[in-house]
Formats: sequence, structure tokens, C-alpha cells
Amino acid sequence: METSSLAESSRRAGPREWIGLAVLALPTILLSLDATVLYLATPHLGADLRPDGNQLLWIVDIYGFMIAGFLLTMGSLGDRMGRRRLLMIGAAAFAAASVLAAYAPTPEVLIAARALLGIAGATLMPSTLALISNMFHQPQQRGMAIGLWVACFSVGIAIGPIAGGLLLESFWWGSVFLLGVPVMVLLLVTAPALLPEYRDPQAGRLDLVSVLLSLGAVLPFVYAVKEFAKDGFGLLPLIALAIGVVLGIVFAQRQNRLADPLLDLRLFRERSFNAALAILLLGLGIMGGVYLFVTQYLQLIEGLSPMVAGLWLLPAALALIVASSVTPLIARRVSPGYVVAGALALSGLGYLMISQVGTSSGLPLLVAGFVLVYVGTSPTMVLGTDLVVGAAPPEKAGSAAAMSESAMEFGIAFGVAVLGVVGTTVYRNEMTGPAPAEVPPAAYDAARESVVAAQGEAATLAEGAATALLQPAREAFVAGMNLVGWLSFAAVAVLAVIAVVMLRHVPPTGADGATADAADGPTGATAAEAAGTAVDRSHDEGLAPA
Repeated sequence: METSSLAESSRRAGPREWIGLAVLALPTILLSLDATVLYLATPHLGADLRPDGNQLLWIVDIYGFMIAGFLLTMGSLGDRMGRRRLLMIGAAAFAAASVLAAYAPTPEVLIAARALLGIAGATLMPSTLALISNMFHQPQQRGMAIGLWVACFSVGIAIGPIAGGLLLESFWWGSVFLLGVPVMVLLLVTAPALLPEYRDPQAGRLDLVSVLLSLGAVLPFVYAVKEFAKDGFGLLPLIALAIGVVLGIVFAQRQNRLADPLLDLRLFRERSFNAALAILLLGLGIMGGVYLFVTQYLQLIEGLSPMVAGLWLLPAALALIVASSVTPLIARRVSPGYVVAGALALSGLGYLMISQVGTSSGLPLLVAGFVLVYVGTSPTMVLGTDLVVGAAPPEKAGSAAAMSESAMEFGIAFGVAVLGVVGTTVYRNEMTGPAPAEVPPAAYDAARESVVAAQGEAATLAEGAATALLQPAREAFVAGMNLVGWLSFAAVAVLAVIAVVMLRHVPPTGADGATADAADGPTGATAAEAAGTAVDRSHDEGLAPA
């Protein structure tokens, strides 16, 4: 068995696998693009469908809620029914829901379509990552494949505002949803020929009680942190958070009792798995929170249109693409723990630069700092994802991929909530002074809520009064962003120490005999041994790649 497992882990991927990776890049680009493009379309669909404030929030938020809620379920379902099969079902559902969203006649239909898009989207990301682990057995090749996967994710983020802006200049708001249809059709046509099928032949039935408990834990938690980001610590979000925590504890207890759990908690016994998951959660959370301030600065302080703001973000996105491609090469010679720690230190320098941005002539410093943030975050995403997925045996790769995606989803939501509250608190404290003489007191009181509110009030005033109102509002916003930069620097410094302490035992991927985690796996076997066992079972069951 040891000889078989080593042979399997040393098998190099060929042209078919690399072409298959290009197929897997399609939904990755689309999902990250879809996360940014809707924000540009919101004013247009608002004018057409006329949703009320609550409906508009649900149109924006329900997609992320559903993805976060169903990631664990879909990752485990892919392990059971087949990852390629689930990917194709999700692609077909995503295309159908995209058409429904594009031609939605009412806000209620659009909310339902966005919910279906979120559920379908939750099938795609874990399936793509799990299939990568099945297609690329060599640690070096798998690291490179995941690096390219992360690069494709950043491509979607980069082109989202630009593609959305171009579409909205020529077509109606629904056109941004139709972007997904040809992508998913191409995936459905090419996947059977280029992607292998894989499932766990010994998996039991999906436990529906666990599914309901996971939804009951995740959805209230995500709702709570999003509400904290918008309105601070209110009673209803705190109740939702408490419900999520209680149901999460019940969910964990049930998983420990089940022979074939929805989430195998034994994965958490592996040190590198825990460290990588924590770094993904917090590192992506910090970046997500700062991204919110950067995009607001570009539009509200510099006065750029969404498309032009997207162009200013291109250098950071391009830097992330390059860093994602280079990281696996560096990790062949340097321990992933030191690579991640060095990258976090680099992103810390970027956060320091953002902490020094002012209200005037701050654009070059902001863009340069954000480039460093993205370059430093890239190895965290690449190597963190590789360590999480690589620590799991192949039959649990779908569940591990879902946990990796969940960590990033929760991290970004939590980062936006916490850092958003910090920035809002500083803004309101800075705006406590008396109103300027030219500004009506009622307008200044409304502007104390946020810089967005200040922009809205300024639009109703004469030029001199508008300038007098916007100057303190912009200074207050930048003061909040500066503090967020300092806090982010301190947080990534702590994460860098955690990376060195917890991951220094992981050898470079180019080391002789190195496995994905170079440590005992969650069931007492190494990842390579587990890989050999799973591949042997898949061949015995007739489940070899198509």
C-alpha cells in the first residue's frame, strides 16, 4: 500500500488535467465577478423594479447568505454523489437562475432568483477545489494548480466592475446576470470529456438533520455580522448570533456521534489544517474589511465613477495574479510557513501605507498600499487553501474544500462587520462638532450617520454649503480608514507569528518525500497514504477518472 500511495502521489498530471483546470477556471472567474458586478447594477434595477429599502438589501445580501449556508452541505454532497456530477448540476442551475434574475419582473422574483444563484454557486466552488485535488496528485503541481485557481478568482474581481460598467452603458441591468449563461453552457459541454468523476464509495446517506443544523448555525451568524457592519450592535443581530452559536454547538455534537458526518471534525486534529484555516479566516477578513474602505475612498473621496475606480484597482488585481502564480514556485524551496509569514509582513507594510493616506493627493499612496496588500494576501490564499485541502484524504476533499471556502466567506463577512464598525465609530466621533455656518443643522445631523449620507445631503445644497459639509465628512472617513489600517497591520503581524510557529514543520513542496502536510492526517495516516487508499478503492469500484 505504501508503494501504491507513493506512486500515485508522484504521478504527474498531463495535458488533459491542465486543460481540465482551464474548464474549472470558468465558474471560479464567474463567481468572483458576480460578487462585484451587482453593486454597479443596483441603481439601475432600483429605478426599474422600484424595490423598497428592505427588498434592496435582500437582493444584495441573499446571494452571499445562500452560498455561506450551503457550502458545507454541497461539499459533503459532492463527496457522496460525485464531484463532477454536482458541478454540472450546479452549472445548469446557475445558468437557469441567471436567466430568471435577468428578466425578473418584480423585486420578489429577483430575490428568489438571487437565492437560487447562491445555492447553485455553493455547488461550484467546493467541487472545483476538490476536483483539483483529484487531478493533481503531486504537491508541486497541485500547489501550482491552486495558485492559478486563486489567480482566476482575482481575475473575476478585477474585471467585474469594468465588464459591468461596459454592459450597463449599452444594455439594461439584467445583462450583468446573463454573463453567466454562456460560461455555464461551455462548462456543461466540456466537463464530461475533460474532468474526472470522483466520489467516496463508502459514504453513507446525507444526514438531513445535520444539513438543517448547519443552515441554522450559519445563516443567523452571517446575518448578524452583516447587520453589525451596517447598523452596529443591535438587539436582533445579537439574538441571531446567539442562535447561530447554540445551533453550531448542537451541530458539532451531532457530527461527533455520526459514523458518516456531514463535517468530519477529525480534520481539526491536524495542526497545519487548523493554522491554515485560521489564517485564511482572519487574513481574508482583514483584507475584505479594508477593501470596503478602499472602494469607498475611490468613489466618495476621489469622486471616481465605479468603472474608473475599477481601473484603479487593476494594478492590485494584476499583482495578485502574478503573486498567485509565483507562490507555488517559491514554496518548492521554502517552507510554506515562512512564505506565508513573509507575505503577511508584506501586506502589513501595505496596511501601514493605507494608514497614512490623506484626503488630498492620497490616491497614489492608497493604490500602492493596496497592491502590497494583495501581493501579501495571495500566498495566504494559495498555500492556506492547499494546506486545508491537502490535509484531508481524497474522499473528504469536498468537505475540506467547503471548509476552506467557508473560512474565506465568513472571514470577509466578519472583517467587513468588525472593521466597518471601527470606521463608523471613528467617523461619528469626528463629526460630533458643531455644524459649519453655511450648512443647515438638519443636513449636518444627517451627515453624521456616514460619508454616504453626507454625499446625499451635499447633493441638495448650494456649492459653498456642499463643500463645507463634505470637507469634515471626508476627513472623518479618512480618519476611520487610517485607524483600520493600523489595526490591520497589528493583526497581520500576529498572524505572521502564528504562521511561523504553527506551520514551520511543513516542508517545501519540492522536498524529497514531502506530502501536502508532512504530518499525520486526521485519521492517523499521512495524506499520501490516504490518497493511495482512496485511489485503490476508486479503481475497485469503477470510479477511476473518465
